[in-house]
Amino acid sequence: MIEDKIVSKTIDFVKEKLAGAEGGHDWFHIQRVYNNAKLIAKDENVDLFVVSLGALLHDIADSKFHDGDETVGPKVASDFLESLSVEESVVTHVIKIIENISFKGGNIDQKFKSPELDVIQDADRLDAIGAIGIARCFNYGGFKNRVLYDPDISPNLNMTKEEYKSSTSPTINHFYEKLFLLKDRMNTEAGKKLANERHQYMEGFLEQFYKEWEGQV
Repeated sequence: MIEDKIVSKTIDFVKEKLAGAEGGHDWFHIQRVYNNAKLIAKDENVDLFVVSLGALLHDIADSKFHDGDETVGPKVASDFLESLSVEESVVTHVIKIIENISFKGGNIDQKFKSPELDVIQDADRLDAIGAIGIARCFNYGGFKNRVLYDPDISPNLNMTKEEYKSSTSPTINHFYEKLFLLKDRMNTEAGKKLANERHQYMEGFLEQFYKEWEGQV
């Protein structure tokens, strides 16, 4: 089947493109989001081809690693899909998903909606919370040489998009500035259920973290 071949070639392309990427945004992140998306999609009325391509290409060139340039990812994905002669309507849909999937701070309105984006967005957000989310959070904090925690620096819950992108706050603050907000922003029933479980795990982690920080255990 042509669609299966395109998905297979996309997997190969993403693996090659993200070789050596930061550990929280590498091929394994993509693979987890792809698997989560397929799982969630079972209960949703969506185009599985679009879901597959959107999940696989959603972080092909994350703006965090391209000086904040949000046009790189859509351009790389578009050029690749067009090289495979993917139908124009599918390419357009996938590009809109890439442009609108990311969390960009607490006060940003999403400009595009579709059931396929809902599924992929939930899958991506699930990978940002729970045990994997904690690991990714600290991995990226280390990558950016951020302090673990500073009691004198409070989380900023009202950041603009620009402030969020340029933030250098301690890694623990990211739990409040993003991770704890995701549970209530899930789109699908399956996503909400899984997010609740992972959210509780993060709460338990921070409770233990603060006890150890204060020398209580």
